[in-house]
Amino acid sequence: MAKKGKKISKWKYRYRFIIYNDRTFEEVWQMRLSKLNIFLLIGSLVVLLIALTTVLIAFTNLREFIPGYPDGNMRRNIVMNAYRLDSLENELRIRDQYFENLSSIISGEEPNSYNPEQDTNIAIGEISFATSLEDSLLRHQIEVEELYNLSVEETEESEKSSLDQHFFTPMKGIVTSSFNAIENHFGTDVVGSPNAVVSATLDGTIILASWTLETGYVIQIQHENNLVSVYKHNAELLKEVGSFVRAGESIAIIGNSGELFSTGPHLHFELWYNGTPLDPEKYVVF
Repeated sequence: MAKKGKKISKWKYRYRFIIYNDRTFEEVWQMRLSKLNIFLLIGSLVVLLIALTTVLIAFTNLREFIPGYPDGNMRRNIVMNAYRLDSLENELRIRDQYFENLSSIISGEEPNSYNPEQDTNIAIGEISFATSLEDSLLRHQIEVEELYNLSVEETEESEKSSLDQHFFTPMKGIVTSSFNAIENHFGTDVVGSPNAVVSATLDGTIILASWTLETGYVIQIQHENNLVSVYKHNAELLKEVGSFVRAGESIAIIGNSGELFSTGPHLHFELWYNGTPLDPEKYVVF
């Protein structure tokens, strides 16, 4: 016990560190330390140095200089590759569903229901659709120019006689919203049975088969006499751009796609003649 106590006491022995003037031997500065004090001081400096290094690496860009640590460009590439992989998997799933439905239709069976999953990464209510100054000015200019333009109503009556042909009903159902050019509703909304098949109203060629944020899955058909029919808010498209379809041929499945102008499963059907919208209910019996 005496030896152990003697060893501990040696750590507490104080030593004096003195700095003298080399010419006058005057004492300039002195410090009294023990071995224990020196050990604690050095230990504290080491801990402080480690803490400062950790903070600098964690909260500054110095961590990018560590060998093997990904820099900003590499992290962005990793995130973008993850997004692309997720989109590719979704496209493959949609393609497989498309081929299955196409096979079912060829076999005379009803296609399987297809309800696209909603993206849950971002809440729809939190999305802000801001408009630019240029877009607002263009909208105002168009509204002023078309304020007293009666060409829609006048042209529709004069062109009705030139469209004297049989229109196939795209989908049997109940009309929930009619054509109203004043409110910029240039089509007819029809609600039908779940997973109902949407058919082409006339013979023509597919000129658009795509997806938009406002109207979801959209398909457009170019007919004779510069007539175009539009089918919006579909759950799935059964035809591709460039395909020729006959009147009554299946082209899509009724759905509720689109995040802005859709409130339930229905078909939004439009007819355009020479760039002018027509009231579909005057040509088609739903």
